[in-house]
Amino acid sequence: MSSLRRLVTAIFAAVFVGLVGCATGPTQEQTGAVVGGALGGVLGSQIGGGTGRTAAIIAGTLAGAAIGGSIGRTMDEVDRARLSSTLERQPDHRTTAWQNPNTGHTYRATPTDTYRSGGRDCREYTVIGHIDGSQERITGTACRDAQGRWINQ
Repeated sequence: MSSLRRLVTAIFAAVFVGLVGCATGPTQEQTGAVVGGALGGVLGSQIGGGTGRTAAIIAGTLAGAAIGGSIGRTMDEVDRARLSSTLERQPDHRTTAWQNPNTGHTYRATPTDTYRSGGRDCREYTVIGHIDGSQERITGTACRDAQGRWINQ
């Protein structure tokens, strides 16, 4: 097994053990950090070679965890439902705005590109959130699952 595969496997194993060991389910922030860290590590693995690649994987994992954690802290079920509705109903480049009644945070979501990948409908999007006086920009990609739900990739 290559050192890259061992590193990625170790990261996933550590995250899995950390989440399974919790007495309660993972929080939104923890889930976002795990997903972000995993995606960051995978993206980092595509950069450079040798020790440069290892550094890129580590940097990507840390950056992804930080970004994913931030997204998990700010968007709750209400916001994810509104984003899903935007992806379902709005054409590319048409923005939907809302304010979360529970948090007071405001968001503007804009689908930016629609395409098919692996036989699934996918959409890239941008969300700009105003959270506790600061602005945060989130970009992502969601694809339909077998039940027709939009799932972040």
